[in-house]
Amino acid sequence: MARTVIVTGGANGIGLASARAFHASGDNVVIADLDGDGARQAAEALGERAVGCTVDVRDRASIERAFALGAETFGPISVVHANAGVSSMKRALDLTEEDWDFNFDVNAKGVFLTNQVAVRHFLDHGMKGAIVNTASLAAKVGAPFLAHYSASKFAVVGWTQALAREHAPDGIRVNAVCPGFVRTPMQEREVKWEAELLGSTPEKVRQSYIEQTPLGRLEEPEDVAGVVVFLASDDARFMTGQAINVTGGVYMT
Repeated sequence: MARTVIVTGGANGIGLASARAFHASGDNVVIADLDGDGARQAAEALGERAVGCTVDVRDRASIERAFALGAETFGPISVVHANAGVSSMKRALDLTEEDWDFNFDVNAKGVFLTNQVAVRHFLDHGMKGAIVNTASLAAKVGAPFLAHYSASKFAVVGWTQALAREHAPDGIRVNAVCPGFVRTPMQEREVKWEAELLGSTPEKVRQSYIEQTPLGRLEEPEDVAGVVVFLASDDARFMTGQAINVTGGVYMT
């Protein structure tokens, strides 16, 4: 029986790869993104069993509307990939409160709100749902120029573990993925910022990412999507509260 899956930040990058992977496995997919047009275009490209919508994960009502759309279109949602995220780069002492709040509002608060709406939805429908949150390699190791981003992603891991413990008795599983140097539009912006901060070039920064990765290449969004689909599947039925590294070996603990 096809499940209904919602993916936030699904218009591009890891979220889009995840939406495609869930759809290919036979699931109904709601692609939700602040870029509503991009989300709807992505859903149209998938064809049947997909719908796109605008969502701002900083706004609970916006998330609830996305869940309502999914439930009305395909039936109750049983899988959530809380993937929406942002980044910016500065030296720690140059960070402003606005920089800090921007990262935390989307990366941490957005996951908190999306997960809360999801768990309440599962409980209201008597479902044993699965949540996969997108954390980061920077949730395991503090990253230079990304202190605020790292802190927000560490928060995602802590929240994931606590929520998993609270709702394990309800049969609700909550896990996270921690991607490494993934080739996405976000990375394209980051390599330019990092190059400027280091007085280097984007090409050299990108090469440094490859050199730090034992498997010897940049990570692709599909490398993460496969793990997301696994964590949401019955094959991972005895996994909860985990923050799974998908880094090509950059971090191994």
